[in-house]
Amino acid sequence: MRQRAVVAGAAVVALGAGVGVWATGGAGGDGGSVGAPTTTSPGATPSPSRSYPLSEQPRTIPAVREHTPARGPGWQPEQGHRVVVADAGLADEGRLIAGELGLSYAGERDDERPGDVRLEMDEAGAAGANPQSYTLTVRDGRVTIAAPADAGVFYGTRTLKQAVHDGGTAPEGVVEDEPAKPRRGLMLDIARKHYSADWIKDRIRELGDLKFNELGLHFSDDQGFRIESESHPEVVSREHLTKAQVEEIVDLAAERHIEVVPEIDSPGHLGAVLAAHPDLQLRNAQGTPTRGAIDISRVGAAEIVDDLLDEYAGLFPGSQWHLGGDEYQALTVSDPQASYPGLAAAARERYGAGATVADLATGWLNDRAATVRAHDRAPRAWNDGFFRDTSVQPAEDIRVAYWTGKEIGARQPVEYLRAGREVVNYNDEFLYYVLGEPQTFVYPTGQRIYEQWTPRVLRGTQPVPAEYDDRIVGGTFAVWGDIASAQTPAQVAAGIRLPLAATVQKLWDPAPPELSWAEFRALADRLG
Repeated sequence: MRQRAVVAGAAVVALGAGVGVWATGGAGGDGGSVGAPTTTSPGATPSPSRSYPLSEQPRTIPAVREHTPARGPGWQPEQGHRVVVADAGLADEGRLIAGELGLSYAGERDDERPGDVRLEMDEAGAAGANPQSYTLTVRDGRVTIAAPADAGVFYGTRTLKQAVHDGGTAPEGVVEDEPAKPRRGLMLDIARKHYSADWIKDRIRELGDLKFNELGLHFSDDQGFRIESESHPEVVSREHLTKAQVEEIVDLAAERHIEVVPEIDSPGHLGAVLAAHPDLQLRNAQGTPTRGAIDISRVGAAEIVDDLLDEYAGLFPGSQWHLGGDEYQALTVSDPQASYPGLAAAARERYGAGATVADLATGWLNDRAATVRAHDRAPRAWNDGFFRDTSVQPAEDIRVAYWTGKEIGARQPVEYLRAGREVVNYNDEFLYYVLGEPQTFVYPTGQRIYEQWTPRVLRGTQPVPAEYDDRIVGGTFAVWGDIASAQTPAQVAAGIRLPLAATVQKLWDPAPPELSWAEFRALADRLG
């Protein structure tokens, strides 16, 4: 709790004479109450002569960055309390928190009543402010949440919801809060393991309450293609999501300020597509099919992948698109040019003498980036889709999704950061939940993430220098379905609950947490 140092007297002057603070217990702290009012209800304006102990920071996940304490009873939801908005554009946020707390939603109003929760845009502070920041003020029996953008208002309502959970009290005073990293995500491999739309919606609600703002859907791989398609219905697996279901998922996510980031991985991991189009499968010099790999020297290869990218651009309206690019099997052999002479010849034809298979693969990535860029999407690709010493360079705007350092010719994260690329942290040492624990993977624990990981730990266990911190735009916890039958969806949900809580804590504030792991886990269990 890095509370701003405010003496009791100053707090009273700043927040109104005689208005004091609720004492801890109701806010959900693990340490118990240090005193509570006995005659004044939380929804009432306290008497100027009433004395309250200084408030303590609300206990939330992620923890708020700054809390200025004050004296007063704090706030609890009661029958008759209203949620009002200063801007009609905040109606969704207002209706949601009103329903969650059992309050009436009164819409856009200028009048003030005891017990009100007021949501407003802070236009005066908007210039240059973090759009995900917010201020939550509890004063005179009312709550005000103000932010420069609606996302910040939403995060303020999440803090309020957690503070009053299970009979708790939002403490008197002012919370000023913002995330350290703008992108905080969960990625689901729904290609290898099918999840129902309802299960995914439950995860969205969980993510929203934790202030995550990305949900990645990896929906195409060797084992399955899991979303309905009109352009290529022949590639779709029997178990899949309909477009109507995906629209519901996207809409629910948008209500929680979560962007759904789709991924059609290519040129590897296309086995489900190639099962319907075997003529496009890559073959080596001996004519042996290469599992999951499309022959990027064939015109039809680009056409079918671009058809799918174009089709789904209308289904996923967000700003981001994950292109994959990893584990193209032609580049995992010792001599790609000898093993895949057709690719080598195509590289030379397109890029000139001396061009390599890696150049051709880089050109493929750039072409797919151009396809999604035409839909105003920012491209992202796995780090092992970027290759050393190529004459063809990846487009500068392709973000690096850094997950491993185990690939052939592995490059240190600093190489990408030094080159000025933005990086999203998917570190497989901490953030990979791989069903069945194949190879060397083990299920990650919330404790290990909480105690050892930060966004600067991109590879292995060592952080990159602090000078590159601003190039790391966020992190993503990833669930992979390598052995799909290893866990049921319910087991997956239970297994990732604490790791998700720990991950978002470190993305919101990478500094050493104030709570011990035992305290943090108890808080997570109490908040549900």
